[in-house]
Amino acid sequence: MAVVSELPDYVMRNRARWDEWAQEYEHAGRRGWGRDEPSWGIWSVPESQVGMLPDDVAGADVIELGCGTAYVSAWLARRGARPVGIDVSQAQLQTAKRLQREFGLEFPLLHGNAEEVPFHDQSFDLAISEYGASIWCDPYRWIPEAARVLRPGGALIFLVNGALLMVCVPDEEDLPATDRLLRPYFGMHRFEWPDDESVDFHLPHGEMMALLRGSGFEVEELIEIRPPDGSTTSYPFVTLEWAQQWPCEEVWKARKPG
Repeated sequence: MAVVSELPDYVMRNRARWDEWAQEYEHAGRRGWGRDEPSWGIWSVPESQVGMLPDDVAGADVIELGCGTAYVSAWLARRGARPVGIDVSQAQLQTAKRLQREFGLEFPLLHGNAEEVPFHDQSFDLAISEYGASIWCDPYRWIPEAARVLRPGGALIFLVNGALLMVCVPDEEDLPATDRLLRPYFGMHRFEWPDDESVDFHLPHGEMMALLRGSGFEVEELIEIRPPDGSTTSYPFVTLEWAQQWPCEEVWKARKPG
């Protein structure tokens, strides 16, 4: 079992911001809990078009890393999995607990840092993250931790902003991605924005591949999501025109050898 250490500065900063933001995400969380079919990312692309989840999760022990309002865990629980959610924000978890009561579905929710989860080695069959630990935690910490708690043959699946998007998004808040490269691709890691106290993390594809392999994973698939015509999003940092030309979101699938 991991020994919980003092929290890094970015974890504390992200905890404070997500406690502030939690109320804004309650409606989206309830909408996610109410969906019969999962949909992914800022464009809500249906699972039938993305193929993010395994075909069968019945009986699987799952940890959702950075669960937020825990709608992903809810989808998995309805499919017979045994999920556990962990999140840095107590306010987000309070929303998740209200939604558990509202929808009559219970599973464990833990307040903590997904870089150091309080579980023994090889406790889970699947680790999953949609814009949770996958961008708000340091990949050089949370990915090895995911490897630690996965059993042989276990899968890691996570959704993040596309690497290309991150070099095209302006520093200014609410301005959409451009068709120009605005920052270096090589060396991409920690992002701090001028108008925000939060910290997020993004890696170039080559570095992500090396990190996954170095953590003991075999990379199975990289899905670059293209939203269909008519898709909408409430997020201002990318337009549909941009997202249909270049990938603004991507799903990584990796597995520990059995």
